[in-house]
Amino acid sequence: MEHEALIRLSVFAGLFALFAGLEAWAPRRIRTQPRKTRWVTNWAITIIDTVTLRALALAMPLLAVGAAVDAGANGWGLFNALSWPAWVEVLIAILILDLAIWAQHLVTHKIPLLWRFHRVHHADRDIDVTTAIRFHPVEIAFSMLLKIGLVYLMGSSALAVILFEIILNGTAMFNHANIRLPLPLDAALRRVLVTPDMHRVHHSVHRREHDSNYGFSLSIWDRMFGTYIAQPEAGHDDMTIGLQWQDDRPSKLGWALSLPFFRK
Repeated sequence: MEHEALIRLSVFAGLFALFAGLEAWAPRRIRTQPRKTRWVTNWAITIIDTVTLRALALAMPLLAVGAAVDAGANGWGLFNALSWPAWVEVLIAILILDLAIWAQHLVTHKIPLLWRFHRVHHADRDIDVTTAIRFHPVEIAFSMLLKIGLVYLMGSSALAVILFEIILNGTAMFNHANIRLPLPLDAALRRVLVTPDMHRVHHSVHRREHDSNYGFSLSIWDRMFGTYIAQPEAGHDDMTIGLQWQDDRPSKLGWALSLPFFRK
């Protein structure tokens, strides 16, 4: 799709600036670490993730959007065998992809090897808009491979994949943002979307709490599968975010990238 990368980058940059500004204007929690130190590390991880995906594209020329184009050209996948209206296929594809990301997130908590890489995300001691882009490059590559496979199975259109990626990135930045929403607004939004207060529970040091609220975009999956927890036991102001055994090292790039290979 023409200008796809530019569109996605523009939306990402705009939403990042918006949520970062809201964090500064109406923060939900007091930070435990300097923002500058954490942001340098989290952005560095993101740059490494981007390079990793570019390298993956060399080994597998078709990433998620390319897989959609290829599936359409060859008539592969479920939707290419059907004659449903385009908007119906786009809507269903987005829902299926969102459910798949929910399931992938759950699995990364349940399988020890995958948890080793996913805990790089959870090691952030403050949760804010940059936490949404703090994922180990191995996990990012794993997620992309799953999406490619699912796109081929569904025969999703390129438009559906692009819209899903934009929605996923935007909602992930929103629900990781350290912003204070009025409680009535939070209650209304979380009937459909994952809000910052809802997702913050997932970043608790307590196992029962971080094994809940796996959604990144839609809140319906956690309610449907019984993994929804409304509020942290200690309250949002007093809850501890991160890993139980960690210290201030998560803000260091080398430590974050090597964390999967620690024995803890």
